[in-house]
Amino acid sequence: MRHLIWTFFLAVLLLASHLGACADPELVADEISTEATRSSQSATGRPLPLASHWTTGKHPLSNGWAPIQQVQLIEQGHFLLPWFEHPDNENDPFGRDYMVFRAYFQRAIERARDLKLPLVLVASQWERFLSDEPYLSLPPNKNPNVVTPEGKVLRMVSPFGPLDPWREVGRRLTDNRRMKTLQMWYPDPPLIVFLSNNEHEKLVWKDVEKSARYLKAYGPGRDDNFKRKVVAEGWIVHYRALQSGMRDGLSEPWKSRAIFVGYDAFGPPHFGRWGGWTEYSLYVPNRIDPSPLMWDGGSPSFYTHDWSASTDYKVFSPQIEAMNWVFMQHEAYVLNPEFWLELSVWDGHEPGSSDKRGLYAKLGQTYTPERYAGMVQFGMWLIRPRVVREFRGWLHPWEEGRPYFMALVEAVDRVHTNPILREWWRIGELVPNRAHRHPYQTSIPLEYVDKDRWFLLDANVNPRFPWDLVTEIPVFALALVKGSPPAREWLVYAHSPLGDRKNVRLTVPNYSVITVDVAVAGSFFVVKEKTRTVEQVTAVPAPN
Repeated sequence: MRHLIWTFFLAVLLLASHLGACADPELVADEISTEATRSSQSATGRPLPLASHWTTGKHPLSNGWAPIQQVQLIEQGHFLLPWFEHPDNENDPFGRDYMVFRAYFQRAIERARDLKLPLVLVASQWERFLSDEPYLSLPPNKNPNVVTPEGKVLRMVSPFGPLDPWREVGRRLTDNRRMKTLQMWYPDPPLIVFLSNNEHEKLVWKDVEKSARYLKAYGPGRDDNFKRKVVAEGWIVHYRALQSGMRDGLSEPWKSRAIFVGYDAFGPPHFGRWGGWTEYSLYVPNRIDPSPLMWDGGSPSFYTHDWSASTDYKVFSPQIEAMNWVFMQHEAYVLNPEFWLELSVWDGHEPGSSDKRGLYAKLGQTYTPERYAGMVQFGMWLIRPRVVREFRGWLHPWEEGRPYFMALVEAVDRVHTNPILREWWRIGELVPNRAHRHPYQTSIPLEYVDKDRWFLLDANVNPRFPWDLVTEIPVFALALVKGSPPAREWLVYAHSPLGDRKNVRLTVPNYSVITVDVAVAGSFFVVKEKTRTVEQVTAVPAPN
């Protein structure tokens, strides 16, 4: 009997060691804080990912997403970066709805304080106030919005307008009683991420000649690269002025620990997909995107949009588009070494709408949380973001969304609790597949022609090249590598959106072909050159 008890005790210890921080909420919180504040250029390797969300749970229909529920998930051992709605700047901060404010924030933020957790404050668009009064009716020389050559003021912000209104609006967002109350409740968080959905209407470079200020400064007839450049330079100055105002409205240590992150503030995933891709970018020669100079971080969309033909099993997919981000990520770190790169993810589903799940159902397919996680993990291991941030509508019911969100949480947890995946996330190097070019090859600028943009491993079940946008891809796989010959190792990740597949032959570049079984939810394998072995990585590795 004593032998059985001792064996059971050892098994529990082994399981606890493999689960790592999961056994203790304070250890989980400590790891969340450590990874959130770890440098993007850390000598120990890449920061481990955290799970977060756009839906703040402020409305009764969606209150399952509320911060107090998030804290409970952390206490259960999940690696979440807690998110709150950015508080309204009320004229009467302690008026009749103060109790609603207090009920939403106080208990959760004080528990976050006790656990020393970082915070996210999610907003719509900070600059939207510039297109309302009192700014909209300001005289043209003081107006932050676009002023046409005819003198008409448009409800869209301008990169050529005065900076003072941007600083003023920024300061109003943080220098108010409700923000001061949050700072009183939690004086010293290790990190505060101010997150904007960054979708307010703004002057696009194609329309700059609709701006009187632009025409006065530069005149008509300039080329596209010039227009993109001056618009980008204008946005860099204006958005940094807005953020400077927000920072100035904070007290220490919030002021020095705040970063400002924008939705889709990153390079274009549609790079090369068609000839007009530059019309929807701020590319200029030798700089694909100005976002690393405008923002402290970006949260680009890894979406199967409900309004486009994108799916998770064809060439027109988030997996294929996101391969463009690899070289853009390297460029971003040159411009801003501490750039905070997230991944906003969405399956295109909204309850009651004609969306991606409805499309799949019409095709006889099912869309499960496992299939969703399989796709998202491909993006995770492709760019290894700081955060996996799911999007749902602000009224999305928690019970409907929970299985899908928790599938992503488990994908993030797996990186923390599995020692093998943890090490590979930190130090593995992505393997390009130079046997083929990325299918998006239209109007590629000369300086990017030779950049590695193709990382999909060849699979015997995938069709022969060439591919077009509607080519179906049965298996998506990529590889990371470490070590040198003859003792290299690879981590291979593969997922099969339309069904589990057995005996799939994958080609690991500059090595060999391996045969593996691939799951819808995704499968991991460690390949060792020295022993010529392929071993599947399970959720909790067997003890050595």
